Amino acid sequence: MKFRPCIDIHGGCVKQIVGGSLVDGKGAEENYVSEQDGGFYGSLYRDKDLPGGHIILLDKAGTEAYEKDMEQAKLALEAFPHGLQIGGGITADNAAGFLDMGASHVIVTSYVFKDGAVNEKNLSKLIKAVGKDRLVLDLSCRKKDGRYYIVTDRWQKFTNVVLDISTLKKISKCCSELLVHAVDVEGKANGIEEDVACLLGEFGFPATYAGGISSFDDIDKLTLFGKGKIDFTIGSALDIFGGNLPFEEVVCYTEKHNG
Repeated sequence: MKFRPCIDIHGGCVKQIVGGSLVDGKGAEENYVSEQDGGFYGSLYRDKDLPGGHIILLDKAGTEAYEKDMEQAKLALEAFPHGLQIGGGITADNAAGFLDMGASHVIVTSYVFKDGAVNEKNLSKLIKAVGKDRLVLDLSCRKKDGRYYIVTDRWQKFTNVVLDISTLKKISKCCSELLVHAVDVEGKANGIEEDVACLLGEFGFPATYAGGISSFDDIDKLTLFGKGKIDFTIGSALDIFGGNLPFEEVVCYTEKHNG
């Protein structure tokens, strides 16, 4: 179980938002907007020896805001080359460019889960472009009718793909690891989605869980339900993003528990 830090970028700023509130053209509900740039966080994570964290570009690709997000992402990657993954607007055509920019892996959702289903053609193109060993598939999910469904387009659209063992078995054959945002609790710092943690723990494939962690009790719960097999990230609850959970203590906590 490792702590995987994050750098979420929206409107050209490092910030934390309430995940389910993001709507194209209308912005998002903000928890915190940092006065520091991407390079600051990249340097911080490098100095604390925290590889495997992720940069998420939250604006729509092709917009002016997305280009500003990219500027911040470049600063982070320059500060921590090959130490951070990146997602947001990734396609087979541009994926290799992000690796050349210094990302260790590319993270993809919407390009693969397109029009409500898994687009096998696009997935094959991605694997050909960067290799499965450098591909992370984002299975961010929201609950509907008692089941978790993968969501795309900055968490705005439900697909028809249920997040279950069958889906995990299929998807894990095509990538090196998974990133799973439990979107309904993302940015709310009020507890984890226990069912999602249990599912990932049962399956046991390399995965990072995000969403709702606000205390060391939550980390302990994630460890329990995830059987100690899944990594985690924390956003809004951390003091470096305006929260109450000390970043330094989280780093020390995981170092202690990992021996």
